[in-house]
Amino acid sequence: MTEPVDPVSRAFLGVENSTSGQRWVSRLDQAAQNRALAMTQVHGLPELISRVLAGRGVAVDDAPAFLDPTIRSLMPDPHTLIDCDKAAARLAEAIGKRQRVAIFGDYDVDGAASSALMSRFLTHFEVQSEIYIPDRIFEGYGPNPNAIRQLIAGGAQLIVTVDCGSTSHEALQAAAVENCDVVVIDHHQMGHELPPSVALVNPNRQDDLSGQGHLCAAGVVFMVLVATARLLREQGDPRARTLDLLGWLDLVALATVCDVVPLKGLNRAYVVKGLMTARHMGNAGLAALFRKAGLGGPVTPYHLGFLVGPRINAGGRIGDAALGSRLLTLDDPTEADVIAERLDELNRERQAMEAAMLAEAEAEVIAEYGDGENASVIITARDNWHPGIVGLLAARLKEKFKRPAFAIAFDSSGRGTGSGRSIPGFDLGRMVRAGVEEGLLVKGGGHAMAAGLTVERANLGRLRASFEALAETVVPGLVGNHVLKIDGALSASGATIALIDLLEQAGPYGSGHSQPIFAVPSHRIVDSRLIGTAHVKATLQSMDGTRLEAIAFRAADTPLGQMLLSSRGSQVHVAGCLSADHWQGSRRVQLRILDAARAL
Repeated sequence: MTEPVDPVSRAFLGVENSTSGQRWVSRLDQAAQNRALAMTQVHGLPELISRVLAGRGVAVDDAPAFLDPTIRSLMPDPHTLIDCDKAAARLAEAIGKRQRVAIFGDYDVDGAASSALMSRFLTHFEVQSEIYIPDRIFEGYGPNPNAIRQLIAGGAQLIVTVDCGSTSHEALQAAAVENCDVVVIDHHQMGHELPPSVALVNPNRQDDLSGQGHLCAAGVVFMVLVATARLLREQGDPRARTLDLLGWLDLVALATVCDVVPLKGLNRAYVVKGLMTARHMGNAGLAALFRKAGLGGPVTPYHLGFLVGPRINAGGRIGDAALGSRLLTLDDPTEADVIAERLDELNRERQAMEAAMLAEAEAEVIAEYGDGENASVIITARDNWHPGIVGLLAARLKEKFKRPAFAIAFDSSGRGTGSGRSIPGFDLGRMVRAGVEEGLLVKGGGHAMAAGLTVERANLGRLRASFEALAETVVPGLVGNHVLKIDGALSASGATIALIDLLEQAGPYGSGHSQPIFAVPSHRIVDSRLIGTAHVKATLQSMDGTRLEAIAFRAADTPLGQMLLSSRGSQVHVAGCLSADHWQGSRRVQLRILDAARAL
């Protein structure tokens, strides 16, 4: 009797080397195929949904709950977070005594959403608060002693740091000297030593056993607010009974998507329920940004991550860092429209700056590393770069060269501000912390997929060597296997709106829960053309004459784009993701092309 051949060991559709240099394989091994079959038999799920769930590690018994994630079932008792009880007690005390609270946030979307959540909560309980977002260029990330002393001098009796503060020893010591309490609510990786504070709530602190380390800061803030509201109800505060925390889940969903944390467990519930909230347009600031971005159709994770997020981030990158958090606290649509317009302008400026800087960065990479194949980690640096855009550069370089990448902007004093982005399987935050411990970095921190650092120019060469030594034992194994995992095959006639609706039940998709990829085999390209300067649009036709509209984004200058443009009339295999394109009130199926191969 012969052993069954595992589907992963065979090339899907026989594609051993695609146009993009990838081997296509089935996402489902034999065990996953068996799980998919069992899901369909036990729960009556459509076969395709079962395949998508099984291919992402969902157990047979967990399938129904996975398709209907709820806050109630997926949120643990907030007190499983270490120090959450202390944070809730101190916030309740501030509310009871009507103390003035300063909220110190980060300048990204997670920081803005976290600050807005805390501000809205305190406002509901009639507590005066102010939000302080540091200037990215002049102050850098996290609390600094001068800002802390300024807030205390302005009357702050309690400082709450959100999305920062876990490693801000000097700044929090300054607060302690002034006898001002600090509550830290964060999610970034940290060491064993804790800065002085009344409470430090961070599921990624070394002694936290909650298992919620995948949450973004806004997700942690929401849990702290749940605990605080419960305590206030127990104390008999009537305002706690009229509080609608679930009405602010749109902010938590925004932060969860934009901070690219894994969409698993509680995060899935945050996004699923937060999208429902966002679609009601109850937050004036979010609604203004949706209008400015020309939103068509219901709000999706794409809209949060690629339309709203960049506009909020633009304020922190090249403008007023507080614009985003201020916008998300507003209830006045007119005032919200003014700020949304300014953020939209800043975003356009950011796009132009990013394009120029990216061209320089790619040229430097090619000069330094060739095609990048021999590098385990890429580090680029320039004097004239805007420090607010280096994170975007790092992300683009990581996407292009398929390696962890850093971009560093040096100022006139020779100090560089840098940002890094990683690939799945390589912990960038740990490497940056090692650089700090070695004395190669002035400061640095982050998490597995993204990190920030400050470095002196004199140490750049040593830093390159150190990072390369740390990465070369891991990264080659992660990037050497160029495979594209396929969830299944379908034809143009099978790509329907009904199918997309079924797939959405298994979403939302993002980090840790990848969007399904389908192969469209042996379809003829009846038309292909450039859209704008970077995108390639194609019309695919099946044997029965059904047509499917498809697009390859930013592919014009890639082997994929060139192949699509030169293959009119040819039969090809195409792989990509399905989506519904909203146009003039109707929904049309569109395939986002990720790869292609000649059909032999």
